[in-house]
Amino acid sequence: MMKKENNKITDEKLIRLARDVSVNSYSPHSRFRVGAAILTEDNKVFTGTNVEFDSFSLTICAERAALFSAVSSGYRKFSKIAIAVSTNEIKYPCGLCRQALAEFSPDMTVILSYGKKICKIKLNKLIPLLFKLDRNKR
Repeated sequence: MMKKENNKITDEKLIRLARDVSVNSYSPHSRFRVGAAILTEDNKVFTGTNVEFDSFSLTICAERAALFSAVSSGYRKFSKIAIAVSTNEIKYPCGLCRQALAEFSPDMTVILSYGKKICKIKLNKLIPLLFKLDRNKR
């Protein structure tokens, strides 16, 4: 879902959008609600939530749901992603999400919201040995 904004998106607003979308989580197995809001370099926001299935390999994380929505709308460069979880413990994106996000913007800021706490970290710190194909060799 894209939110068009004329004003610069603050970290607080991005976190609020992630928290707001987390209520749409479909998580009957884990009961672990996650929402994500990803900000494009030109100030557009896309949101996503986690969706679980009986076959866990079909499950999608909130981070990738937001990313895929943005990519489907033609965006490829991102400055930040806010991730809100339904626990009071810090939870980092899984390896699949880290790799998917880093494919587009390895230097983006990751904002983690858990309970009343917030943690900010650069994605390249979460995935220092990024798998990257050399597209010039193709």
